[in-house]
Parts: sequence; structure tokens; C-alpha cells
Amino acid sequence: MGSSNDYFIKATYINQKQNNNKTNLLLRPLQVLVKWIYENQHKIQTVRHCSSLLRYKELEENAQIEPESVTAPQTKPRPEITPEFSFKYDDLQVRLAAPYQLQPKPEASDLGFGKYFTDHMLKINYFKQLGGWQKPEIIPFEYLSIHPAAKALHYAIQLFEGMKAYRGVDDKIRLFRPDLNMERMNLAAQRSGLPTFDGEELIKCLIRLIQIDQEWVPHSETSTLYLRPTLIGTEPTFGVMEPDSAMLFIILSPVSAYYKTSSDGAVSIYADPNVVRAYPGGVGNRKVGSNYGPTIAVTSRAAKLGHHQVLWLFGPDKELTEVGAMNIFIVYINEQGDKQLSTPPLNGLILPGVTRRSILELASQWEDLTVKEEVITMERVIELNKKGRLLEMFGAGTAVVVTPISNVGYLDENIHIPTMKQAQPVFQRLKDTLLAIQYGHIEHPYAKIIS
Repeated sequence: MGSSNDYFIKATYINQKQNNNKTNLLLRPLQVLVKWIYENQHKIQTVRHCSSLLRYKELEENAQIEPESVTAPQTKPRPEITPEFSFKYDDLQVRLAAPYQLQPKPEASDLGFGKYFTDHMLKINYFKQLGGWQKPEIIPFEYLSIHPAAKALHYAIQLFEGMKAYRGVDDKIRLFRPDLNMERMNLAAQRSGLPTFDGEELIKCLIRLIQIDQEWVPHSETSTLYLRPTLIGTEPTFGVMEPDSAMLFIILSPVSAYYKTSSDGAVSIYADPNVVRAYPGGVGNRKVGSNYGPTIAVTSRAAKLGHHQVLWLFGPDKELTEVGAMNIFIVYINEQGDKQLSTPPLNGLILPGVTRRSILELASQWEDLTVKEEVITMERVIELNKKGRLLEMFGAGTAVVVTPISNVGYLDENIHIPTMKQAQPVFQRLKDTLLAIQYGHIEHPYAKIIS
């Protein structure tokens, strides 16, 4: 038989064990809670008013007080709302890639378009139930993980932008009118039921991303760093409705030429009156993915016929709208005998291109050229060409800058355009001016220098 001391020690041990079990039962829920908070801390954000709302209000009031400071009519579309809540650059969190995650940088001659990507990306989540926009993050480049039922995958609730960063002759990196891309992106978000944001805050986050991956900006004037902001609906439910969650991300890609041209640098385009790119009341004027996927089959057919791109027509009069993913321009001698640069008006079928707008603004300052937005039909193009008054045709956009067009395949004939036969072509003058601004050969307010 054991002594009384043995009984006391055994009783004490049992009592301590029972107390430990009770403590563990109490601590286990607390441990689970702490773990959840740690794993989801990036989603927890205090809802606050965005100071940009006050800034926009102040600018609007100043504009009303000093109307004489406005030098040109505001004809461009603008988002009807400024978001009350937006992410903030001040909340940006940065997690740099480890050495083993860094990718080798390709030679400029091997770039192509959109084949390589930089070491980091920007990602910003939106959760309506958590107050909206979460803290922006710069993280190592990674694959996205989204639910198979995400609305972007089923209903094309998504949009994107196309921008570039240029390394100038002074080795400084420049953006080209990024505020216009932000404005256009918010307009597309508004139309798609996706959350809008403060464009200036996203530009600041984008600049930080470029600073981190600055060595990926090519040291060349024939290559650039392409910037792809994208916004997708991620709510994992069926049903065509405004998503409660979304993801905004930006990836970067060093690029060279968008596509190959003929030996003279021009392209041939194919105009099929039986297909349309956009329809009145639709989203032809918004940069959404659903405008681009359905064009692939027609573009492939054009390529088999020996053409580079498709000239998109609309209506019984065969109006010119866009060429490929570019805005279309023609140069001709008008009825007054003057050289005129024309492009179709923004009627809802056409994307309000940043390069398009810049061309119109720059060319309007040239005294030897008349600039006009007007409806252009295939009948008009054929008539001007037959009379020898059609001088040039070209496309313009961020990816290609300015691309001359020398041939239009239409019905059963090829319409040869004398674009490359001009002694001092307008397209080349415009291209040289844009590139001079983008690469810092001349100082211009269109260029935003990244310090």
C-alpha cells in the first residue's frame, strides 16, 4: 500500500492535468482566431473617407470661380462619380521577390510583344463586405488563384488598360498621359458594374512598381515596358449582376513591335462589310475584353488572305470605325484644296484612344494642316483615291504608336493607298513628335517623369 504522500502527489498531478485540459479548451478558440487574423490581416481595413473627394470638390469649385482659365471645351467623357472610398498609396505594402524568384532579362531583339514579364506585380482586392478596397500590395509575380465560378470567367465582367513606360535619352523613365488611362478605366468599370477608384492613387502605386522593376525598362528607343492594369470581378457566384468582390492588378512586360509589317513598314488591312466590331448602345467605346475575343476569327481570315489587320466597318454606309485595335486616320486634299487630317468621331462605337486624342491635339497646332473629326465611309475613301486626293491612311494606338496603311482589301478588290509615296508624310511627322515626347527628346506636359 502507498503512503499518504504518494496519494497527495497523485492527486496533485490529476488536478493539474484537469486544469491544463480546461486551459487548452479555453485557448484553442483563441488560437484559431489569432491564426485567422494573421492570415487575413491584409483584408481587414478601417473604412475611411477618401481625401481625393475633397480635392476633386476643391478643383471643381476653383474651376467655377475662374472660368477664364479653361482654354478648351471639355468634350471628353468623364466618370459621373468619384468613389467615396478608394485604396490609398500611403497604405501600399511591398514584399520583394527573393533572389531565386528573379527572372533573367531577355535581349531587346528577342522581346516580341507580351512574352516576358517582370519580377513583381501590383494587386489590390475589393470586398464589399469588408468596406470596399483593401490595402494595395506589390508582391513577387505570381499566378492568380480565383474560384472557378468567378464572374469574370463566365460573364466577361472585366476590363483592362494599355500603357507604356519609356526610358528616355536622359535615362529617365516617363509615362505618357497616365491620367487619361485612369479616366478611361473608371468609365469602363462604371459600365461593367465594377468598383471605381481614385486614379491618382493608382498612378502612384504604379510608379512605385515601375521603380522596383526599373531595370526591366529597355535601354532602347525601339522597345518599351508595357503596363497592363486589369480589373476583374471575382465573386464566386452564378448570375449576371454586380460582383461583391473584385481584383485590380497590374503586370509589366518589356515589348518591341506589336506585329510584323511589310518591307516598307506599312500594313495591309481587310474590310469585311459582313462583320461588325461594335454596335450603338454597346461597349465599343470601353476597353473591355469582350470587344477583343470575338475579333480573332475575322483577323485570322484576313491573315489567310494576306492582310495584317481588319478594318471594322459599320452600317449601310460602311462607315470606318477602327482598324484592328487602333483608331483610324486618313489624310486627303479637301474641297478647299487644303491638306486635311480626319478621323471618325467618338459616337459610342470607337474607343477614345489616348494616342488618338494626342494626335488631334498636336496636329491642331500645325498651321499647314486642317484637322477634323468626321464620318468616313468606304465610298468616300474609294472616291478620294480615284481622284488622287487620298494621300495617307494610318492607324494609331499605344501598342503601335502610328502604323501606316498601304492597302485595303475590300470586296473583290485591293485599294492601294499612296501613304508610303508621300515626300513628307503626316503619319511620320506625328510619329516622330510622339516618340520625341515619350523618349524625352523634347519636354512636354504629356510626359510624366518617374523620379
